[in-house]
Amino acid sequence: MNILIKSMTGFGRGEYIDQDLKVVVEMKAVNHRYSDINVKIPRKLSFLETEVRNFLKKEIQRGKIDVFITYEDLADHTADVRLHEDLAREYFEAINRLSLSLGISNDTTAYRISRFPEVLTLEESEMNQDNVRHVLTESLGLALAQFTESRVNEGENLSKDILSKLDGMTEKIAVVEQRYPQMVSDYRKKLETKVHDLLEDANIDESRLATEVVIYADKIAVDEETVRLRSHISAMRAELLEGGSIGRKLDFIAQEMNREANTILSKCNDITISNVAIDLKTDIEKIREQVQNIE
Repeated sequence: MNILIKSMTGFGRGEYIDQDLKVVVEMKAVNHRYSDINVKIPRKLSFLETEVRNFLKKEIQRGKIDVFITYEDLADHTADVRLHEDLAREYFEAINRLSLSLGISNDTTAYRISRFPEVLTLEESEMNQDNVRHVLTESLGLALAQFTESRVNEGENLSKDILSKLDGMTEKIAVVEQRYPQMVSDYRKKLETKVHDLLEDANIDESRLATEVVIYADKIAVDEETVRLRSHISAMRAELLEGGSIGRKLDFIAQEMNREANTILSKCNDITISNVAIDLKTDIEKIREQVQNIE
C-alpha cells in the first residue's frame, strides 16, 4: 500500500462546542526546510500549549505551520464573588478604634464595610481543565483532518505533474541518444572532406582518420550522463510511487539530474543536443520548484 504524498501548504479549521465552551482551531502552512510550528493560544488555555505542539510534531514532518486557537466561555456564570474576610475585619477594627478615639458612635454596617476596596472582588471561575482539554482536542482533530486532506490533495497534484515531466524528460534523453551516433558520423564526413580538400588527390590515411574520429567521439560521449539521468528518473519515479515524506530525497535527486544535464550541455556543440539539454534543465528546474513544496 502506497503512502500518500503531502504538500507542505495547506489550511484547516476545526470547531467544537459543548454546553460550557466553544473552541476554534485554524491551521495554515507554507513550505519550510524543517518543521516549524507556531501556536497562538489564549492565556487561559496556555497550559495546553505544549500538548498541542507535541501532538502536531508527531503528525507533521516538515513545513512552517501557524496554529490559531480561540475560545468562548458559554457557562451561565464565569465569575465568582470572593469575600476577603480578614481584610473586612481589619477595616471594622480600625473603624472601632477611630470611634473610640474621636468619641463618636460607631454606626458601621456590613454593607458599608463591603464597599471598602478589595473586601469583595469578582474573580473568574476556574475552568474545568479536563473539559477544556477534551474540547480543544476535538477542535484540533477536526482542523488537522481538514488540513491533512488539503495537503494530500495538493501532494497528489504535484506528484502527477512531476511524473508527467519525468516522462517528457525520458523522451528528450532518447533524442540525445539517437542524435549522438549521427554527430560522430557527420564529424567523420566533415573530416574526410577537409582532408581530401587539403591533400587533393593524395590517399587519405584511414587509420589516422579513424583515430581522430575516436578521439572526437570520446570527447563528446554523453552515454554515461544519459544512463545516470535515466537512473535518476527511475529513482524519482519510484519515490513518488512509494510516497511518504520524500521531499528531501527528491530535492537531492533533482540536483543530481541537473548536474548530468549541465555536463551534456557542456560536452556537445551540436545545436540539436544543446537545445534538448536546455529543455532538460528547464524541466529539472520546474521539478525542483515543485519538490520544494513536498513534505
